[in-house]
Amino acid sequence: MNWTRLLSPKRFGDKRDVADIRSAFEKDFDRVIFLEAFRRLQNKTQVIPLPEDAFVHNRLTHSLEVSSVGRSLGKETGKSLLKRYPELEAKHIENSDIGAIVASAALAHDIGNPPFGHAGEKAISEFYKFGAGQKYKSMLSQKQWNDLSNFEGNAHGFRLLTTSVSGIEGGARLSYATLATFSKYPKESFPEGIKDRASSKKYGFFQAEKNMFKTLAGHVGLISYSNEKNDLMWGRHPLAFLVEAADDICYTVIDFEDGYGLGIIPFETFEPLMKSLAGTYFNPKRYKQIKVEEEKAKYLRALAITNLVNSLSKVFLNNEKAILAGTFDRPLMDESELKPIIKKIINLSFKKLYNSPTVVDIEIAGFEVIKGLLETYTEAINDVYSGKSAYYATKIVQQLPKSCFNNEQKPDDDLYIRLLKITSYVASMTDAQALKKYRQLKGIELPNNP
Repeated sequence: MNWTRLLSPKRFGDKRDVADIRSAFEKDFDRVIFLEAFRRLQNKTQVIPLPEDAFVHNRLTHSLEVSSVGRSLGKETGKSLLKRYPELEAKHIENSDIGAIVASAALAHDIGNPPFGHAGEKAISEFYKFGAGQKYKSMLSQKQWNDLSNFEGNAHGFRLLTTSVSGIEGGARLSYATLATFSKYPKESFPEGIKDRASSKKYGFFQAEKNMFKTLAGHVGLISYSNEKNDLMWGRHPLAFLVEAADDICYTVIDFEDGYGLGIIPFETFEPLMKSLAGTYFNPKRYKQIKVEEEKAKYLRALAITNLVNSLSKVFLNNEKAILAGTFDRPLMDESELKPIIKKIINLSFKKLYNSPTVVDIEIAGFEVIKGLLETYTEAINDVYSGKSAYYATKIVQQLPKSCFNNEQKPDDDLYIRLLKITSYVASMTDAQALKKYRQLKGIELPNNP
């Protein structure tokens, strides 16, 4: 791979952009910010589903923080890349451009997450694997079935960024550089990926978008691992490692801080681990001046993030040649000297926070909500498509948005596309919206009178 191709500002459906004071990659950031799918993240689970405490992060605040850390990682790394590759300056690439690419991709990194976090992904998958959706398996190809029965928020995110109800090519029309950086798992859902490669642990696009991804990967020059059966798989865009690193920093440090803020992680446990993460940035004299415990926690969190940014940028630069060659494919955090501390924090978070009774109880309820919505909507749209005139199914379908139909506002002829559109609709809901729709469909709650 080479950086000139990897940093391409080209877009799907590209036409000459109107002159603008913003760079192509700053435009990417702004386009993500104004997406409806991005705004919905304000009511999607990060750690605590349906949080009532303003202190606790949701997917929107998490995404903004990951983007901020990603920009720092990109700019810090970009300074050294520009020195190594003077030809980039000839292409008018600046370290701020690299920061903007990482920030934009990081901003969108969770845009495809369904309601109730990762439990939502499992609920969708299990509806098809074990629930009422099992009956569709024999009618789909193996790869189409795998898209649905192993639903992946990353692939859904790529779909949201590249498709449009109005038919505009490329959806949000992000640059190829940003789209490729967004795609941490550049492969289709089947077959399984190459062992020990972080980039093939999950998958990054559905069958519906595979040709679009093929075009993207070819343009930026991702390394292809596709085989003679045309099973599609590529190596990561190098900057995707920085997006992953920014996410790792934020969910480790800030989720841990959430645990402290909620009283689940005592300060006596939080403080020494965060001091260790802060490393040489920790200033004992300054720390003694802080008298309020909550302010101490914020101070330690800021230093920990700064130290991690510098550490992971160095890991990237030390392995940059191997990353370009496709021989390095591990999370940057795995190579950091801070990994042992991070591992302790993650283990504590899993024990105390991620598996707390409140989280588990709401995840269980979320399973029922998502499976109930999928059963009702898939049954209804398939009944209407097959010509059944059942009153209930007709009314359900009338409520569905335009995104669930073809350009003629009818159910698609292709069963896979019908199911994928319904699944995408449910996966795009917020936690509260999914709960409200479920209660209305079950007759537990009636819509407010106009």
